[in-house]
Amino acid sequence: MDMLRELFSFQMNPWELVLRGSAIYWFLFVLFRFVLRRDVGSIGIADILLLVLIADASQNAMAGPYETVAEGMLLVGTIAGWNLLLDWASYRSKRLRAIVDPPPVVLVRRGRLILSTLRSQLITVPELMSKLREHGIEKLDEVKIARMESDGEVSVIRFPDKPEPAEAAPDQGQNARR
Repeated sequence: MDMLRELFSFQMNPWELVLRGSAIYWFLFVLFRFVLRRDVGSIGIADILLLVLIADASQNAMAGPYETVAEGMLLVGTIAGWNLLLDWASYRSKRLRAIVDPPPVVLVRRGRLILSTLRSQLITVPELMSKLREHGIEKLDEVKIARMESDGEVSVIRFPDKPEPAEAAPDQGQNARR
C-alpha cells in the first residue's frame, strides 16, 4: 500500500509542473506555428527525426526531475488541457483562429504558378505537381486555383469542363462523290 501511495504522490510542487508544462507547450506551439514551414501534406524522415529530438530535448525542461505517476499524469494533463483550450477558444474566436491557424495560401491561380508563394513556403514545382496529380490534374492550365490549406494539404478547384472542340463534319461533297 505504501508503494502505491508513493507512486501516486507528488515529489515536486504540482504548480511547478503546470508552469513547466505550460511554458514548453507555448514555446513549441510558437515554434511549430511561426518558425517551421508547413509541409505539403506529407511527413518525411527529417520531420519525424525533428519531432523525436524536440520531444527528447524538451522533456527535461518540461518535467524536471519528476518521478511519480501522479506527476507524469499532471504534466500530460496540462499539455492536453492547453491543447483542448486552444482548440475551443479558436473555434469560438475568429481573431484567435487567425493567429492559431495559418491562412490558406494560393499556389496556382488561373493556371499560373505563384512563384513567390512557392518560394516563401519552400515548395518545389515537382512537389506541387505531385499534389496536383493526386487530384487528377496533369497540366497547370486545368487549375482555376490551388491553395495550401492550414493543415498543409493542397486543395484544388478546376476550371469548369470546357467542351471538346467538335470534330469537323466530313465534307459533303466528298461523300457524294464516293
